[in-house]
Amino acid sequence: MSLELRGITKSFGALVANDSIDLAVNDGEILAILGENGAGKSTLMNVVYGLLQPDSGTIAVNGKVITIHSPLDALEAGIGMVHQHFMLIPVFTVAENIVLGNEQSNKLGILNLEQARAEIRRISDEFNFHVDPDALVENLPVGIQQRVEIIRALIYNAQVLILDEPTAVLTPQETDELLRNLKKLRESGRSIVFISHKLREVKEIADKITIIRRGKVVGSASPSASQEELANLMVGREVDLKVDKQAHKPGEPIVEVKNFSQLDHYGRPIVDDVSFEVRAGEILAIAGVQGNGQSELAESMLGLQENTKGSIKVSGHDVLANGVLENLRSGIAYIPEDREKDGLISSFSIAENLILDIHQNQPFSSKGLYFPDKVEANANARVAEFDVRTQSIFDSASSLSGGNKQKVVIARELSRPVKLVIACQPTRGLDVGSIEFVHRRLVEERDQGRAVIVFSTELDEVFALADRIAIMFKGRIIAIVPATESRENIGLYMAGLTPGSTANA
Repeated sequence: MSLELRGITKSFGALVANDSIDLAVNDGEILAILGENGAGKSTLMNVVYGLLQPDSGTIAVNGKVITIHSPLDALEAGIGMVHQHFMLIPVFTVAENIVLGNEQSNKLGILNLEQARAEIRRISDEFNFHVDPDALVENLPVGIQQRVEIIRALIYNAQVLILDEPTAVLTPQETDELLRNLKKLRESGRSIVFISHKLREVKEIADKITIIRRGKVVGSASPSASQEELANLMVGREVDLKVDKQAHKPGEPIVEVKNFSQLDHYGRPIVDDVSFEVRAGEILAIAGVQGNGQSELAESMLGLQENTKGSIKVSGHDVLANGVLENLRSGIAYIPEDREKDGLISSFSIAENLILDIHQNQPFSSKGLYFPDKVEANANARVAEFDVRTQSIFDSASSLSGGNKQKVVIARELSRPVKLVIACQPTRGLDVGSIEFVHRRLVEERDQGRAVIVFSTELDEVFALADRIAIMFKGRIIAIVPATESRENIGLYMAGLTPGSTANA
């Protein structure tokens, strides 16, 4: 099935999110839409899926112009969409989520899930999805939850499948599996619109590439184009895809972790007897497949976790004995893994989010008095310094794109005196321009004598930033190696293997 957009325009007040956009995807084809966060990609697809109505322009399916008022209209026209943030009910089973909104019941009024279960099994078998219809969604890994979303679209017989930033929350292994599955979907005759900012994935999966910048189509490219050419089209300037950093000059130890463990509610170790140190002026990257204790270790270093053993000290001060606020005031900057949940208060203004952990300090307040002019001046300075793209510092944080939300978090954390920077998945879901900015800031922090710990599942990021690499597997740090270690060996460590061992053979 072919899908064609002609002159699609969508504005929000003075902001033109989509400006006369034309594009088309043909039968059995994968079209990649490449662009920075905030470029208008998601807005455009929400128009196609009926979540937003265009101000002007038309949508045609198989050459026939149609009107889409709602997602139901889109599904009836054969268009399905998998959103970046999944639309699933965690406490429902897979089958219950699939039939939601289209429930069938027997004569006694009891919900009938047998047909849904059969369809889920059929599609799972056809595309090797391995999804259990009766599994609770909240118990499923993120990659499997995404497959549930795809199955739901296929059960509605979607012939055009839109995926909005589908790899933003996936591990490298899950990403590779998704790309293989999308190729199978293409082979089955379906058309796919793949929205992303990740150049390697786009080059691997796409038949053709359309680039959107600031609401406009600025060009198209072949998958054979270099990553540098694609990045330059996305950002509108030359982008340095390599992190420029000098050899590190480590100083005194800032972080000392000794025999640290963090236990779950049953007394089992999530983090298991971990020891390491990080010196001033160096970046330690902690690598590993998601779910091997990295998140719990990072949160423990700010004092967020309970049921702990061992010690974590920053400049000689016991982190575990202090509260979170005291640890922040002692010089820890914390960039959380989930900026939406843990980094921002979405309903607060950008200016307010920039002082969340220092709002009670001078010059913002004194003796119970609050000084809005000082808050405004701080926000204007931080927005300029960190290139936060917003119409107004008084807009809510929820109005920002993902990259700009991350910049607000980083601006707040790095705009006060710090000794240690803890950055958890710092570029997850960001575009190449934002990634370049975040990496440069982290290297600057290192060069100014801070200790930096980066928790990342992206091996490219680990190698770009790290002076040393620690690999976590099943809660333990199984190796700490120099950043010159080979990618193959790091991959073996991530799988719990020792390079050169008999088991590898």
